[in-house]
Amino acid sequence: MTTPLGDAPLRRELELDGRPYTLRIDREGLKLAPKGHRRGVELRWQDLVSGDAALATALRASLQD
Repeated sequence: MTTPLGDAPLRRELELDGRPYTLRIDREGLKLAPKGHRRGVELRWQDLVSGDAALATALRASLQD
């Protein structure tokens, strides 16, 4: 049995290439950002399910620079 995702986002810290990142998972999707920063890569669940995840992620990443 699985636990439904609540109202508050789930946050976890992970290390990639020696640098800390924060992963936030909520009802809208997920976001990975360098620890202490707000900007990061976001992925909506709807984009993932529809198959547009790679395109949506690439577009958002290009707009952030």
